[in-house]
Amino acid sequence: MIKAAFFDIDGTLLSFNTHCVSDGTVRAFDRLHRHGVRTFISSGRPMVLIPPMPVTFEAHITMNGGLVFTPERILLSNPIPAADLDAWLDLAKERNLCTMVFTADGMMLAQPNEVGARLRDQLEFTLPPVVDIDTMRHLEAYQIIAIMPASLDTQVAELLPHCRLPRWHPAFTDIVAAGNSKARGMEAICNHFGIRQEETVAFGDGANDIEMLEWAGVGVAMGNAEQVVKNHADMVTTTVDEEGIEYAVNQLIT
Repeated sequence: MIKAAFFDIDGTLLSFNTHCVSDGTVRAFDRLHRHGVRTFISSGRPMVLIPPMPVTFEAHITMNGGLVFTPERILLSNPIPAADLDAWLDLAKERNLCTMVFTADGMMLAQPNEVGARLRDQLEFTLPPVVDIDTMRHLEAYQIIAIMPASLDTQVAELLPHCRLPRWHPAFTDIVAAGNSKARGMEAICNHFGIRQEETVAFGDGANDIEMLEWAGVGVAMGNAEQVVKNHADMVTTTVDEEGIEYAVNQLIT
């Protein structure tokens, strides 16, 4: 019996075409709640970039598991080590790489470029305040967005030994503290609410959702996910623009 459902945002709850939660997804949430299923966000976004939506959540996994919380309490907090943040900022400054840094309650941008602007347009969010990159030092950073090609991933991973790079977009990678993942956030929420792992379902479409799909009792990949993500899912539904969440929920909740 499913008691908890976890949802990625981009490409799962929100279409890259409409940037909206569909009517079918609203109906799916109504069905879940009528059957006593709790619903949760599980996103790479920080809270400041999660838009209002016509559906409700009892807790949030943000920044790929770096900060997990209910309205009443923080369940998990694991920021990036200061030495790794400094190492990244040194490299970004040297190579003039556009970067964003997320804290628990804010975000900032350094060295903006055209790729960052295109990312803003694709995900439809407002770019954060632009600062000098040295301003980012000594922050308690939970996530970095490194706008760089995948060819640099290995070098950056070696430079930041206490971090991991869950890339889900060809133009950039997220950087989070080692050990952080959406799956770890799910575990924290389930422990808090007394839900067993096998009683969960998770919906996602990106590479940073793979661990979440594997951890869930039922992992559902959206039809718009890449094949590598689908390979780690128990079920593949239709695309976000074809009411993929509603289709899967109707199959799973009878």
